[in-house]
Amino acid sequence: MQARIAQKITKNNSRSGVYEGGNTRIQRLIMVRSIVSVLLLCFVVQFAHGAQNNIDGVRIWPSPDNTRVVFDMKAEPEFSYFTLKNPLRLVIDLKNTSNSTKLSGVANSGDLIKKLRYSTPKKPSSARVVVELNRNTKPSIFAVAPQGALGHRLVVDLPDKGSSKAPTRAASTGTVVMDDSSSARDRDIIVAIDAGHGGHDPGSVGPAGTYEKHITLSIAKKLESMINKERGMRAIMTRSGDHYISPNRRPEIAREKKADLLISIHADAFSQPQPRGGSVWVLSMRRADTELGRWLEKSERHSELLGGAAEVINDKSSERYLTETILGLSMDQSMATSHDLGNKVVEELKQVTSLHKRKPQAASFAVLTAPDIPSILVEVGFISNPQEEKNLNWSKHRERLANAMFKATKRYFKQVPPDGTLWAQERSNNRRHKVRSGESLSLLAQRYNVKVSSIKAANDLSSDVVRVGQVLNIPRT
Repeated sequence: MQARIAQKITKNNSRSGVYEGGNTRIQRLIMVRSIVSVLLLCFVVQFAHGAQNNIDGVRIWPSPDNTRVVFDMKAEPEFSYFTLKNPLRLVIDLKNTSNSTKLSGVANSGDLIKKLRYSTPKKPSSARVVVELNRNTKPSIFAVAPQGALGHRLVVDLPDKGSSKAPTRAASTGTVVMDDSSSARDRDIIVAIDAGHGGHDPGSVGPAGTYEKHITLSIAKKLESMINKERGMRAIMTRSGDHYISPNRRPEIAREKKADLLISIHADAFSQPQPRGGSVWVLSMRRADTELGRWLEKSERHSELLGGAAEVINDKSSERYLTETILGLSMDQSMATSHDLGNKVVEELKQVTSLHKRKPQAASFAVLTAPDIPSILVEVGFISNPQEEKNLNWSKHRERLANAMFKATKRYFKQVPPDGTLWAQERSNNRRHKVRSGESLSLLAQRYNVKVSSIKAANDLSSDVVRVGQVLNIPRT
């Protein structure tokens, strides 16, 4: 049987022998084509994988405690980094990236970064960026996906607590220097003014290209000047320039400066151009409860809110209820103040612009989360509305908006001045008088031997008109 099969195979082979040479050539040709196809595919894959990324632009955003460098990238960056000493440097390797963008002309108003430059990369297809530093820092580097008009970005955060530059501003701006060593008696009322967004975060952008961050800073500076001109009041700014500060950091700055109030200024926006008008926002109860719980878990921070009571109250579980009660009362008082002040701001805003919301609204904004500082967020209008964008670009309109916030703040603190302030002392020294029929300011001034202007100032009156039943504070001088 096996012999018969062998014979059959031999016959078949002999029959096909005339075609053997041709089949071999065809097979070889097919093989060559297959190899070429595979090589071409590998080349295409490799080329696609190794396609050059590019640095489209570089921006440096210095702030008092952090400097941010933003690299605008053509595609998602692949990177690694390390630091060097003597001299201090941060080295960033960008895989498959060209170094065609110039780094020498990047604007830098801070003093943490000495210089940006390229260095020789490990591979010719990559780029190596060197950040020369003046002080030691612990960098944080991360990629950011495209968002809105912004494409891929590589963000470099450089924390900096040792800036050698003290923030200085011209006296013409009305800025005053805080003296934390001064006595708490008869102190100024401190208002923290927060200009929303800043730096790499432009906020909303109007149809004509107006950046929210520029509008908010302009209004904030006008409000700062008004407050600093008022005897017994003083303003501090969370940011005075075009730099980014995280929302959570802003109330911390207010607390560090021992602020009595935080006003955060923003401009609203919507996907459609129709919405318009200003609004005032306060912290929602749900967010308030959450923030209170977070503070209770941070026993080391209780002293920031409790003051001297923190030395008496230990962090024992048996005494936790006392801490919770005191912190809860502090937050309740802050929220009540925020609502009262918010109503006064709404009253003043409606004299300047249309209102989107006629009462203070509750929201979970991070900037409002200080449990011990009354905080409000003022939306000065919709920058997405073409007409309101034009209004916000008008300096006089921004001044009116700032004045509305100033008048509301002054009215509130004249009525309820914080303990230990000059206004509280003056209020305690004042006499009270209930206006009767036939009485006028001039008559009261003669009766109490004071000036009409003094009575008006003590009661924040803008006219000489008084009404029957009105209770006035009569100053002693």
